[in-house]
Amino acid sequence: MRAVAKFNARADTVNSLLCVGLDTEYGHIPASYQTDEFPQFAFNRFIIDQTHPYAAAYKPNMAFYEARGERGLHELKLTMEYLRQHHPDILTICDAKRADIGSTNEAYASAIFDELGFDAVTLHPYLGREALQPFLARADKGCIILCRTSNPGAGEFQDLQIGGRPLWLVVAEQVSREWNGNGNCMLVVGATYPDEMRRIRESVGDMTFLVPGIGAQGGDVQATVRAGLNHAGKGIIVNASRSILFADDPAAAARALRDEINRYR
Repeated sequence: MRAVAKFNARADTVNSLLCVGLDTEYGHIPASYQTDEFPQFAFNRFIIDQTHPYAAAYKPNMAFYEARGERGLHELKLTMEYLRQHHPDILTICDAKRADIGSTNEAYASAIFDELGFDAVTLHPYLGREALQPFLARADKGCIILCRTSNPGAGEFQDLQIGGRPLWLVVAEQVSREWNGNGNCMLVVGATYPDEMRRIRESVGDMTFLVPGIGAQGGDVQATVRAGLNHAGKGIIVNASRSILFADDPAAAARALRDEINRYR
């Protein structure tokens, strides 16, 4: 099943647009897991078991696994195997923000999609369509292009005017009109910029957005949902990481955010 269709099917099954970010930084996981043979995987398994009834997607951030070298990458692979075995209908997103020349991207695509088994990956647009073609050509996999990111300094480049339009809008239009021939492109649009999200939605139609910035970054759920929903009442994958991972009750935190999102749908 193609990535966007997989997300939509799961969203309908559990009535949820929630993505749980598995940003499992080793130093922040509870001490009881740090003594496990595979501490990141053990903690991830706990989070997945707690939150899967409310999750339409999971998004591990590669940085927290790469930082532990071979051990971390092995535990990421264990996490992906666990998800495929127990929850094969949940979309998996590799938050890697890859970008390089085409031949290098062929290797990245093989590692992320074939070796690790992810359904989708985050990508930088800066090198252009030609460089990203190894990802774009994988029609069954999701290519989630950075567009309007959630960080405070996003405007340093993204607000630059190109022919009277901000760069983030140029990226959105280029991806939606020129890069999305296989229908497998999505956009990263931060919850911290709902006005920009509304303009992007108006420009790109029903394309799906990965939406970081809810929770610890302070994005407003109501503003995000009202700005980002597409005509089908979906179109946004709302990510939360720390606010769920390190909550006293991750299941309750995931359920509460799922329900808050649905309140405004």
